[in-house]
Amino acid sequence: MRVGLADDSGIFRNGLSLLLAAADVDVVWEARDCRELIAFITADPPDAVIIDIRMPPTHTDEGLVAAERIRRSHPEVGVLVLSAYAEPAHAIRLLQNGPDRMGYLHKERVDDVHVLVDALERVSRGQSAIDQDVVAGLFARQNRAAELDRLSVKEREVLSHMAQGRSNAGIAQAMHLSPRTIEAHAANVFAKLNLPPDGDDNRRVLAVLTWLRATNISERRIAGKHGAERVVAPMCG
Repeated sequence: MRVGLADDSGIFRNGLSLLLAAADVDVVWEARDCRELIAFITADPPDAVIIDIRMPPTHTDEGLVAAERIRRSHPEVGVLVLSAYAEPAHAIRLLQNGPDRMGYLHKERVDDVHVLVDALERVSRGQSAIDQDVVAGLFARQNRAAELDRLSVKEREVLSHMAQGRSNAGIAQAMHLSPRTIEAHAANVFAKLNLPPDGDDNRRVLAVLTWLRATNISERRIAGKHGAERVVAPMCG
């Protein structure tokens, strides 16, 4: 797998590059900022790119802006955004135009090369990969949506694994259940959340977004936050 790195810290880039090389991942280039990232990915698109969410000049949302641009200009490239904080609003923004080839991971996860490589492989294959802490934080909120109250404990657990980007086979392994049982739970989740059968990949993310829209994280609040943050968009877009 060919991977590009984008982070303003040379020490972090070098360490991550060595970690990935030890796992037989080919780091083809390293970018210091958003401009270099876009230039490199245009000249030599990798299978996936790892982007720090906060890069020069403002260290706010440059990584998200870059991810949005890459989705438009190079939809075949997987994007894994790293953040020092597990922020649900950032994950929502990353996935709002579809889950394909998008991932959001807490920076601490890079210490576990297996977790990092698994996320890279998923986004490079066209799947999504969402940090388990983001998912856990969402399900820990006290303001539960009425739709989520319809789900059983097992169905919520299945939805939690879905939100992390796991396949039915991966969920079955994690929960020590048969794939057929997971398929049944997933079908119940989709039915109880009134999600039409337009493809399981889309329904998996829509299931999570349905819950988010019903909580305190309203679309209006997210849109307002985007507007405030997009002052750096010209740097990447």
